[in-house]
Amino acid sequence: MVLNTGSFIRLLHLSMKNSPHLSTSFFIKALLLCLFVNPAAFAQIPKKDQRPNIVIIVSDDHAYQAISAYGGGLMQTPNIDRIAKEGARFNKAYVTNSICGPSRAVILTGKYSHKNGFRDNESSVFNGDQDSFIKQLGKNGYQTAWIGKWHLQSNPVGFDYWQILPDQGDYYNPDFDMMDGSRKRQEGYVTNLITDVSEDWLEKRDTDKPFCLVIGHKATHRIWLPDTADLGKFDKTQFPLPENFYDRYEGRKAAAVQDMSIEKTMLMDYDLKMFGTKENKEKSGNFKRMNAAQRAKLDAYYEAIETELKALNLSGKALTEWKYQRYMRDYMSTAASLDRNIGRTLDYLDEHGLRENTIVIYLSDQGFYMGEHGWFDKRFMYEESFRTPMVMRYPGKVKPGTVSDRFVMNVDLAPTLLEAAKVAVPKEMQGISMLPVLSNQAAAGREAMYYHYYENGEHAVSPHFGVRTKKYKLIRFYKRVEGWELYDLEQDPDEMQNVYGKKGYERITAELRKTLHAEIDKLQDEDAKKILNAE
Repeated sequence: MVLNTGSFIRLLHLSMKNSPHLSTSFFIKALLLCLFVNPAAFAQIPKKDQRPNIVIIVSDDHAYQAISAYGGGLMQTPNIDRIAKEGARFNKAYVTNSICGPSRAVILTGKYSHKNGFRDNESSVFNGDQDSFIKQLGKNGYQTAWIGKWHLQSNPVGFDYWQILPDQGDYYNPDFDMMDGSRKRQEGYVTNLITDVSEDWLEKRDTDKPFCLVIGHKATHRIWLPDTADLGKFDKTQFPLPENFYDRYEGRKAAAVQDMSIEKTMLMDYDLKMFGTKENKEKSGNFKRMNAAQRAKLDAYYEAIETELKALNLSGKALTEWKYQRYMRDYMSTAASLDRNIGRTLDYLDEHGLRENTIVIYLSDQGFYMGEHGWFDKRFMYEESFRTPMVMRYPGKVKPGTVSDRFVMNVDLAPTLLEAAKVAVPKEMQGISMLPVLSNQAAAGREAMYYHYYENGEHAVSPHFGVRTKKYKLIRFYKRVEGWELYDLEQDPDEMQNVYGKKGYERITAELRKTLHAEIDKLQDEDAKKILNAE
């Protein structure tokens, strides 16, 4: 009988286990003899799959303005910056639909909302029977997992492992839905816990197979509740008001009727933890689920702020600007834990020899308003929510320090990762691989980006669709508010002047409408097509 080397090694391992009195040198000599007699036996050992591992870190509502790699200056994010320095920063990354669940559905499927069926957070349930890049990776030898925020109203399908937050999840002592159908509460802060579970899965995986792990963080979603370690981290920082903080929304009907302003919509109790009375605080589910130690620290911190606020007796603009500072301080403190935990994940990969063969992508599910137009939240096709942060580390393929100004979208992640894994991209996927524009600046990229937001309830934002090119943005609002908006982004980057129908923009408007029709036809958005055809 001729043993191949793999079989011989397994036999030696078994012999050593059962005969500990035999020396290690004996078995090493036996192995060398085997190779001398049959050197070709090494060729019979199955080679480990060398395709890249994949780690995707998806945060919630994290604004590019709050990431130091993008030069915003609001806070330092050394670990997100580290991904950018060791790989690429995308300056022009965008989403197809700026809302939590739909963005995740787009990332999974590589298809726009009208194709994957998850259009909004109000009525949609994700159909797990449809294809996804995860299913394709799994069919082609990858281990797959999703841990953390999911928010798609149905359980994950096609993953080897998942552990997800119910709906939005909680910051303190969150519940997790488990694969066996149970719901498990874990003690601690949600960002730390998600990282813990992710590391545990990495420890237990089959090291002979490549893996794809999606880490879905809850941070920095409303209500911006920091870890106890980060309370007060930015209390000495005076954040500058955006130039258009007191936007009057002239010529922009949809912006005028929204309900997402810091002045009118941001709640003193729910958002800013200024409860007024002990009874009101006890009604807060976020505080009731805390343990005694957590509660003591947060009570002490916020009660001191509330005492100071009462003494100030603010009103009007002074109160609005106080609300802005409190919002920013809590938001940035919550983001600090997010960045720290991203550092933990990067350190784990480095320390376990996974750095050189692992793609790491960090992005938010969309952008967010840091007071621009007087707002918090997202939804609008205006830049702050339409644009999202995205950085990518891919050793050996993406040169460190790469900065890309090419248009990319969250719908492009699925085909990008399948191409990197040498898996055929399904024809129904509508995204475009980002790898060519990273390796070749002359490669053809997107000339235009299509957007469609559907939700017709929360924050009173009118459904709309539109197209963005390098210089212009054309938006068609429908339901609640009807009308067109056109922005000359070179002259008006803050999108304050709607020039639709203005003299001198006739040719540009005609060209953009033609581009919009072409994108709608290409992507087969039948609802948008009906709206345009009815005009």
